[in-house]
Amino acid sequence: MKTIHPTTVREIFLRLQTANPNPTTELVYHTPFELLISVILSAQATDVSVNKATAKLYAVANTPETILALGLEGLKTYIKTIGLYNTKAANILKTCDMLINQHQSQVPHDRAALESLAGVGRKTANVVLNTAFGEPTIAVDTHIFRVANRIGLVQAATVDQVEQQLLKVIPPRFQLNAHHWLILHGRYICIARKPKCSKCLLVDICAFPEKNLA
Repeated sequence: MKTIHPTTVREIFLRLQTANPNPTTELVYHTPFELLISVILSAQATDVSVNKATAKLYAVANTPETILALGLEGLKTYIKTIGLYNTKAANILKTCDMLINQHQSQVPHDRAALESLAGVGRKTANVVLNTAFGEPTIAVDTHIFRVANRIGLVQAATVDQVEQQLLKVIPPRFQLNAHHWLILHGRYICIARKPKCSKCLLVDICAFPEKNLA
């Protein structure tokens, strides 16, 4: 695969921007803290399943103090429909305790501080920095990894490589919203099996070799 031309990159994101000028996460949240907890829960789970659980959870507990007060078993009752809920519940309680004791109950606007929280890795920190605080970060999930390689934006074998290559090729004007556009494109059009090329607004500039067979 050849290196993608800057003009093509610009056209890709112009089209995505035109189709969806103000993209955002499909997780339902009202505060940075709710977003943080929802993103922790979303690992290996769908946004739909997380939203169903957090609708009930946040109605009774949506601060570090109130979630911590639920205790381990109490928290599990709200998130037991989500995969890996035992581990996630333990991490969430640890994170709540750290937020209370180290950050005055506020979600830190700092990568190192975010990644020090239990259950928070680089991807989760990137989502919070981008969606809650407006930082031009790119949180690489399975959709972005697939789409970025498939359409020719990157040639990368690891998540970190995808993130770094995307930050190099995507014009600054598009970086704030880039990961939302790519996630949504991967979730609904450029799906893993049988991508919907006939419905894709990028089909004529995509590097995917089977695009004309869909």
